[in-house]
Amino acid sequence: MIDLYNVIKKPCLTEKGMILQEEHNQVVMKVHVKANKIQIKNAVEHLFKVKVDNVRTANMHGKKKRIGTHSGTRSDWKKAVITLAEGHKIDFLEQL
Repeated sequence: MIDLYNVIKKPCLTEKGMILQEEHNQVVMKVHVKANKIQIKNAVEHLFKVKVDNVRTANMHGKKKRIGTHSGTRSDWKKAVITLAEGHKIDFLEQL
């Protein structure tokens, strides 16, 4: 079982993520690769003290990169789009 504090790695602060947060009250985060939706929901509710309505996940494959003659791949990661209940909010830019 994954520890509650290791489920969420970091928020994805991208343009698309900011639009989802403003218009649909959704937050995008990078999570542990083996975490399931229930573990993600429990971790967000416990760590940020908010109510979660829905969790959608996607496995993202690492991009192939090349530097000179050396080639490799970035690691795979999992993305979670978390829908918060009405009236709840997580704002990462205000907490900095």
